[in-house]
Amino acid sequence: MSLKDRIIVALDQPDALSALACGRALTGRAKWVKVGMTLYYAEGPGIVRQLRDLGFDVFLDLKLHDIPNQVRGAAFALGGLGAGMITVHASGGHDMIAAAVQGAREGAEQAGVRAPAVLAITVLTSIDVATLLQTGVSRGPAEQVWELAGLAHRAGADGVVCSPREARDLRGMLGMDTLIVTPGIRPSWASTPDDQARTSTPLAAIQAGASHLVIGRPITAAADPAAAFDHILEEE
Repeated sequence: MSLKDRIIVALDQPDALSALACGRALTGRAKWVKVGMTLYYAEGPGIVRQLRDLGFDVFLDLKLHDIPNQVRGAAFALGGLGAGMITVHASGGHDMIAAAVQGAREGAEQAGVRAPAVLAITVLTSIDVATLLQTGVSRGPAEQVWELAGLAHRAGADGVVCSPREARDLRGMLGMDTLIVTPGIRPSWASTPDDQARTSTPLAAIQAGASHLVIGRPITAAADPAAAFDHILEEE
């Protein structure tokens, strides 16, 4: 898979107007875009369809986390939208993850679309040792990622979301067929924001075993998103 097809551009804009403008600028370049909570809650499921109409595969990153029955219902609804990937929090436990997988597959089948890959969120890239301790977790981020990734794998998830720092160990544990999506990717020429603690360059993340790289502000905040995307490809 080429770097071009691995990059997921995070469209974390507040509305469809700005997100679609960025999407149109990247049409024919990027394969994947990410719709997170900010954009989805502002615009609803229609934004997924609009981006798919532009030719993108959509990573729908809503981080489901509730009792299994609620998560199954939410995943059923999302499964019918035609997104390529959806996310749940691995910390919700085995039954919740399994319910998401079941719901997504059933929703896709009813809608006549391909079922999305269900990815389990391990430890957010903003979280460090101190933050884990605040929540009662005595393990460090790497150890917590390992435990949650194993749990998600046993529950039937298609992959995990982790920082690039943990990708190498997880690739060895989960095998080559598992999706490993890494946010916190910063090209060598981009600054690292204060809200991400565990980051990496695109090439280092791929070498560590990541299948897909989530990149947001270095592309979407650029004066010319298409040129910024091309600049990242030059680092391959």
